[in-house]
Amino acid sequence: MSEIDPQTQIELEAAAFRVLTGHLLKRKDVQNIDIMNLAGFCRNCLSKWYLNAAKERGLTMTIEEAREKVYGMAYEDWKNKYQKEATLDQQEAFKKVMADPNLTS
Repeated sequence: MSEIDPQTQIELEAAAFRVLTGHLLKRKDVQNIDIMNLAGFCRNCLSKWYLNAAKERGLTMTIEEAREKVYGMAYEDWKNKYQKEATLDQQEAFKKVMADPNLTS
């Protein structure tokens, strides 16, 4: 592979982020706890990373604004429409993920 200049690298990473968030927007059936249990991050993590990136660049943004970028709507609306109660199995798996610092973001 040829060397990638910094601007192209940023553009590729931004494009990958857009595809990831677009995919998650289509998969409202996939619960955050399932993503977290499998991958150690979820939509809320992406929102926090987005917020932190904005703050690092001196931008004023709230967590609600960052979540809207990831969820495609207000977080409370998404929760009311799509979030389901976690099962006991999901909750137990989540506890294991959260207890392992190597598995969480």
